[in-house]
Amino acid sequence: MNANILNFSIFHQRLILKANQIKIEESWKNVLSSEFDKPYFLELVHFLKSEKKKGTKIYPPGGLIFNAFKLTPFDKVKVVIIGQDPYHNPDEAMGLCFSVPEGIRVPPSLKNIYKEMHEDIGFEIPNHGNLTSWANEGVFLLNAMLTVEHKKAGSHKSMGWQKFTDAVIKNISDLKSNVVFLLWGKFAQGKQVLIDEGKHYVLSAAHPSPLARGAFFGNKHFSRCNELLRKSGQEEINWRLI
Repeated sequence: MNANILNFSIFHQRLILKANQIKIEESWKNVLSSEFDKPYFLELVHFLKSEKKKGTKIYPPGGLIFNAFKLTPFDKVKVVIIGQDPYHNPDEAMGLCFSVPEGIRVPPSLKNIYKEMHEDIGFEIPNHGNLTSWANEGVFLLNAMLTVEHKKAGSHKSMGWQKFTDAVIKNISDLKSNVVFLLWGKFAQGKQVLIDEGKHYVLSAAHPSPLARGAFFGNKHFSRCNELLRKSGQEEINWRLI
């Protein structure tokens, strides 16, 4: 065998081994197992390992990259909220879209989400932005890109994450029913083609960012979401964060 081919084969096998060691919640690992040895995912693993070796700061920390999957197992998913990529400042990203750890300033988009919830369902606005309890309730807080470089928004958008998270959305659509998808802004709405609307619910609105000039307000997605869950015989989401 040609030495170059042999070396590539060994390199490829090592990447597969690393991909198979991905620490993701077991039910998700079963659903997504076919993705982990695809070329794009192997290249993504290699890219992240290489960046780490170079000392590049990447968010969130490695143990939180798949935090949304850990907190909301596949069988527990009732609602999906789709974000774009993680926060790119230190200590902000925690593997859940729109969420930041307690003690970190609540981001402007999340403040607007809270305002809409207050008007819609009488939500008591908390002094933090940690949405972990929503994830525990069955709200899958998925960013389309699961990593980002320090201070470089969107820096990993072409690295393969979207192929992976598109597969995540497609598997939810194909294997579950009566999931409520909340698509805020054009980017999230671009994922609508992956969703079978014959068996799921899609609620669309403008992005909650202040740049949308208030267009997000008045959508009543939180009361509508719970109404749809009740209609399909599921428990409502307890949105309370206090």
